[in-house]
This record gives sequence, C-alpha cells and structure tokens, in this order.
Amino acid sequence: MGKRRGVMSDRLKEEIAKELGFYDTVQKEGWGGIKSRDAGNMVKRAVQMAQEQMQRDRS
Repeated sequence: MGKRRGVMSDRLKEEIAKELGFYDTVQKEGWGGIKSRDAGNMVKRAVQMAQEQMQRDRS
C-alpha cells in the first residue's frame, strides 16, 4: 500500500498550527509530535475556513 497523500497543503497546515498555537511543537517534533486533540482542532478549523470561503463565494 502506498503512502496516503494529504488533502491540506503544508502551507495551510502551518498557518492553522500557528493560529492554534502548536506550531512550535511541529517545528521541534514534526507533525507526528502533535496531540490528537490538536490534529482534530486543526481539521475543524480547516473545515470552518472552507465553509467561510464557500459563503464568500456565494455572495
């Protein structure tokens, strides 16, 4: 089985990690070093951002 490709760009993940306050962990330990709660919050924020963009696109 091949490695799964991420849906979010690295730039977006970094932006969200900075916004949520755990980017320093990412820099020190990589993405595997973040807590599962932080990963979940990152996904929630990405979904929220996508929904906000869809709202703006409709206007």
